[in-house]
Amino acid sequence: MVLMKAKLTFQKRVKLAQTLWLLSWLSVLVGCLTFGMGIFLKVQLWIHNEVMDNTAAHAVPNTVITAGLVAILLSLFVGKISQDSLDMTKYPRWKPFMTAYFIIAVLSCSVCLAALVLSVAMRGSLEESLKIGLRNGIRFYKDTDTPGRCYQKRTIDKLQMDFQCCGNNHYKDWFEVQWISNRYLDFSSKEVKDRIKSNVDGRYLMDSVPFSCCNPSSPRPCIQVQITNNSAHYSYSYQTDELNIWVRGCREALLNYYTGIMATNSAAVSMSLILQVSVLVSLRYLQTSMDKITGVEDMETDSEGFLLEKGVGETLNSTIEKTKALFKSSQVETEGGGEAGGR
Repeated sequence: MVLMKAKLTFQKRVKLAQTLWLLSWLSVLVGCLTFGMGIFLKVQLWIHNEVMDNTAAHAVPNTVITAGLVAILLSLFVGKISQDSLDMTKYPRWKPFMTAYFIIAVLSCSVCLAALVLSVAMRGSLEESLKIGLRNGIRFYKDTDTPGRCYQKRTIDKLQMDFQCCGNNHYKDWFEVQWISNRYLDFSSKEVKDRIKSNVDGRYLMDSVPFSCCNPSSPRPCIQVQITNNSAHYSYSYQTDELNIWVRGCREALLNYYTGIMATNSAAVSMSLILQVSVLVSLRYLQTSMDKITGVEDMETDSEGFLLEKGVGETLNSTIEKTKALFKSSQVETEGGGEAGGR
């Protein structure tokens, strides 16, 4: 049974070709936008690679980049077909490529769907990666003399200033690590000795945070040392006063940042998917209606276009059978060539 059959006059075929040309170039523009957004997300993930535990999140921009690039190439191809579709001296040369186009176009739509699914599914993986990466970054903050960790301090400081955040989950994460290197501690000082002795692991822990946690908008000079000690600062109450350091954790800040970028990527991919499906359907109608026309003298005659010559189930079964037959014939040719070589 023919699926979604429609009768097309010459004027309707002309309008369909014009619409197809417009859709194809819109798809090129959206494809460029999608490709650019994928590159932007890839670069942003690369910039903060030091505070991530793994690179699993890169699957999202990689898929978006692929979807955008394929959409651009396919849309350019369709744009050329739409220009030649009403010229019977040029259109026949495109017929051998139609089947390949439809297969690749369906795969391209599948890549778009995969990009949308990954944008949602990867959020949990990204959060876990940031949690572990930031925790390690804070732990290695003091290791400015250790190879491989020399720039960890600069990375964390720049991150906290750029994203107006402090610590992993919150600023108290700095209370649990020794973030000052031993080379900057005076071990002859009684205070330093007492702090180290009071800790089971022999670490110099204190209720303070790096300068990069300070909020420059606060009217009061930054209180970054002895934050929980009310008597250490004049007219200060840790429990009631608004702290002049950032209280939001960097994991939350980064996750919100990347979630926003991924949402924009998803919008671009969705637009690209809608346009690609529209181009695919329009080209299919144009192709099937033009197949009934054999020469220039028949151009102005009415013809019928359709999406599928058979039902969806029959078409799938037929496609699977053809694919199996193709693989079998390829296997037979390979075996035959091997036997001939052996002789």
